[in-house]
Amino acid sequence: MHIINTTLQLIGSLGFLLYGMSLMSNGIQKSAGEKLQSALGFMTGNRFIAMLTGVVITMLVQSSGATTVMVVSFVNAGLITLAQSAGVIFGANIGTTITAWIVALFGFNFNIEAFAVPIFGLGFLLTITKRLRQQNLGEAIMGFALLFVGLSMLSETITFQDPNALSFLTKFQHVAILSIIIAVASGIMLTALLHSSSALTAIVITMAYSGLLSWEFSCAMVIGSNIGSTIDAILAAFGTKANARRACFIHVMFNVVGTILALIFFNPLLALVDFLVPGPVESNITYHIAMIHTTFNMLTALMFIPFVNQVVALVEKVIKPNKNELQHEYHLEPISEIKGNAAIGIIRTEKEIADMCDIISEMFDHIQIGFTHRDQSFTDTHFVQLKQAEDYINQMYEQLAHYIVQCEHLPATERQLNNLSIMLQIVDEVETMSDDCLDIGSLLQESISKKMSFPQEDLDDIIPYMELARQFLQFIHININKRLGKEKLEFANSLRTQIVTIRKTLKERARKRLESGVNVKSELLYIDLVRNIGKIGNRALAISKLLSQTK
Repeated sequence: MHIINTTLQLIGSLGFLLYGMSLMSNGIQKSAGEKLQSALGFMTGNRFIAMLTGVVITMLVQSSGATTVMVVSFVNAGLITLAQSAGVIFGANIGTTITAWIVALFGFNFNIEAFAVPIFGLGFLLTITKRLRQQNLGEAIMGFALLFVGLSMLSETITFQDPNALSFLTKFQHVAILSIIIAVASGIMLTALLHSSSALTAIVITMAYSGLLSWEFSCAMVIGSNIGSTIDAILAAFGTKANARRACFIHVMFNVVGTILALIFFNPLLALVDFLVPGPVESNITYHIAMIHTTFNMLTALMFIPFVNQVVALVEKVIKPNKNELQHEYHLEPISEIKGNAAIGIIRTEKEIADMCDIISEMFDHIQIGFTHRDQSFTDTHFVQLKQAEDYINQMYEQLAHYIVQCEHLPATERQLNNLSIMLQIVDEVETMSDDCLDIGSLLQESISKKMSFPQEDLDDIIPYMELARQFLQFIHININKRLGKEKLEFANSLRTQIVTIRKTLKERARKRLESGVNVKSELLYIDLVRNIGKIGNRALAISKLLSQTK
């Protein structure tokens, strides 16, 4: 019964600890999530600024795994370069050490558990008081309180009054080099299971403070946790493009090489930490463990940062694009690989919507070529490409719509949920626009195959009509993912009005020719062409109105 009770106490303590960290992280991310795209602006070619960005973002979101998964996602979407991602990854390993310092500074120096309940109550009040609009902060405070409740319970649980158990562990930790190897392996496996090096470091600090783990064994476990923390990036890289897999490889290589170097220079590293932290190890072991976590990651990052270009060149040689990346198949990694809140998914969705608009513009180019050169080359080349593009957008629509719906189930603010709903409608409109483009191409292809002729006057008049549609498409392309103000919305309405006016004129002229007994099939097909081109304007206006509703 004693063993069962201790096991259940341990599981419960870990539950409080991990849930507290998750709650605190989610609360912080909801507040900081909308700033993530702004933070990308700092990721310039300057590798040191990129590294600083990684430090700051990881400190904010309380998870190097979340930062790295975000970086892999951004690289896959083409939002940042591989070189920029390397700097951010290096910085993320430094930023994640903040949790160890929180635990070392506040977890044991005073009775935080006595304040945990009132702190939790304060956070709860903030979450239910809508007028203050501090629900996210309240959630973070509640998580902070639960984190230290878990630490206190964990500390009490793992004291282990059984001398035999403690004796066994003491002997196990002093098997020379073997104990260090076992500690590193334990750090890797436990971190991979917990999906958080910060959580493992907090547990190691607690166990060392209770006398269960020795100084050297604790250090080796913390060092090993760096390799285990790469599990999230590895999972996120499955099914992604070459550059995203390369970013993941950089993360793994960086942590593995850093761990190997730390083990080679293990004793000098411990001596450096002992020099940096005053006092004997036994009386300040929590500070020593937090310091080795920080020192190890800082030294590794500073060692790698001058060689970013060389690292990128190496991984580009090692990781080659898959064959299916060159085919007309669309793939969007599942939302389950996104860790954190909806902000990352929103940024990725914006990039995909912009790509959809690019494809629509290319489809319209093929249509204009078809009107200019109504011959077999359109059927053999441009119409084939139109069909491929329409099929690709259909794939994008299916996967992206599902992706957006899944994003809505992630931690998100009211503003983010509003924008996700609008994005879903925009994706639907763009997909319908691709159908319209294919319909126009099909009508053109039919007119060519059946050798239909149109009066030159009709062909001349349809050119400015199509140019208005193209202008509207360019307007959407430039302003996609931006909030449209009153002036731009009025401009969109004016374009739509001009398109409607010309459409009525062209259709009325065709009807008069029908009444006079000209070629009925040609005139009906011409009317269908005019009507479908007009639909482009309808979709563009609908998208403009949706963009004006974003927050």
